[in-house]
Amino acid sequence: MKTTVDLLKRGDKALIIQIDTDKIPLKLLEMGCLPGNQLEVVQIAPFGDPIYLNVNNGSHLAIRLETASEIEVEILEK
Repeated sequence: MKTTVDLLKRGDKALIIQIDTDKIPLKLLEMGCLPGNQLEVVQIAPFGDPIYLNVNNGSHLAIRLETASEIEVEILEK
């Protein structure tokens, strides 16, 4: 089963496995949203969009659900 960032809950830590580079803004890739990097869900907005992430290189990102659904991850810690 494919797990993506939009399915994660607050506090979950995951490893980025695959990204659809055609659907992800270049800026996210430049800020460390790359395969092999770890991320943690810091906060989810009240209506679920956007999701606030901490990427292991120190970047903090807020991304929309439609973008988060294009980032495939492996959950490391719940």
